[in-house]
Amino acid sequence: MHSHSHPAAGSRAAGAAPGPKTGGTPQARASETPPTATPTRRNPHPTLHPAAWWLWSLSLGIAATRTTNPLLLTLLIATSAYVVAARRPHTPWARSYSAFVKLALAVLLIRLTFAVTLGSPLPGTHTLVTLPEVPLPDWAQGIRLGGKVTAENLTFAFYDGLKLATLLICVGAANALASPTRLLKSLPGALYEMGVAVVVALTFAPNLIADVQRLRAARRLRGRPDSGLRGLLQVGLPVLEGALERSVALAAAMDARGYGRTADVPPRVRRTTNALTLGGLLGVCAGTYGLLTAEGGTYGIPVLLAGVTAALAGLRLGGRRTPRTRYRPDPWGARAWLVTASGAAVAAALAIAAVRDPAALHPTVIPLTAPTLPLYPAAAILLGLLPAFVTPPPEEPS
Repeated sequence: MHSHSHPAAGSRAAGAAPGPKTGGTPQARASETPPTATPTRRNPHPTLHPAAWWLWSLSLGIAATRTTNPLLLTLLIATSAYVVAARRPHTPWARSYSAFVKLALAVLLIRLTFAVTLGSPLPGTHTLVTLPEVPLPDWAQGIRLGGKVTAENLTFAFYDGLKLATLLICVGAANALASPTRLLKSLPGALYEMGVAVVVALTFAPNLIADVQRLRAARRLRGRPDSGLRGLLQVGLPVLEGALERSVALAAAMDARGYGRTADVPPRVRRTTNALTLGGLLGVCAGTYGLLTAEGGTYGIPVLLAGVTAALAGLRLGGRRTPRTRYRPDPWGARAWLVTASGAAVAAALAIAAVRDPAALHPTVIPLTAPTLPLYPAAAILLGLLPAFVTPPPEEPS
């Protein structure tokens, strides 16, 4: 049995799926043609190398340990704060700088509180207030609770606490400016596992702060209290839950990427690596101790250089155990050298000034004198502002 198709049905079927129109004016055809988008090439490295930010911040921290002059310490804080305000990226972990500032203020207040309540063996003649003294047993000799609070004691505690607060703020600047994931990618293979642990620890506080801010904003939008003890308790449980979820996701991601798996290395290379790394670290510790003490000024620099060389050789050999590839490695360019050099210049200038003019960098409290601003160290600290002008500005969030 044969079926015959009607010609009209065929014409109707053909008309049901019309082809593309080729008629019309050239203007109409041009309007129907989609415009061709010109591809834009984005810079894969719009920001500075993260290690350069850390070296700059740690150099400012080293400079802070060389002085107790509150004017110079305040200038170091202002320098780091200006660079952070000018070059901090628009990322959640970059908001941790304010948390470090609050931590530094807390450390300063705790140091002053201890000086008031526990006293100090430092003698003083300017008594500010006399607190009730608590008698202690004989085995607690040398410790007192209460008593006289002198201006010399408070001034010494303020200088000491401000130095530690400045060091914390400099470390906070590194956390706000350098991407922890990019810093992990730049580490040598021998330090990869330890670097992962450090990065996880460094990103815990910024992620925790971001979670708290997000949850508090959500509670305010819902008209619920976000402050006080009640608000803290109701925000704390979701924050802990989010931290646990991130930990489980991180563990799964690390296991999927083969974290902790090593390559086969001959025993001789492994023993040589351990000896070089351990000896290098001991040399770095001994050289650093020599630089910080007056007796070890002659052997400090040679031992430090020998230790750094041995440690780098050990890390080079140890990298064979964890072969890794890097996708788009961060280049170390001229800007990174300038940023690192500016921080190193500040640390070197303060170290030299501490030897040549210790009275200017360590104002005396007995007798109690007002601190003065030494021009040479102050001008050297201003070199730390160079990253705010030579580095690219942060990208605006899309």
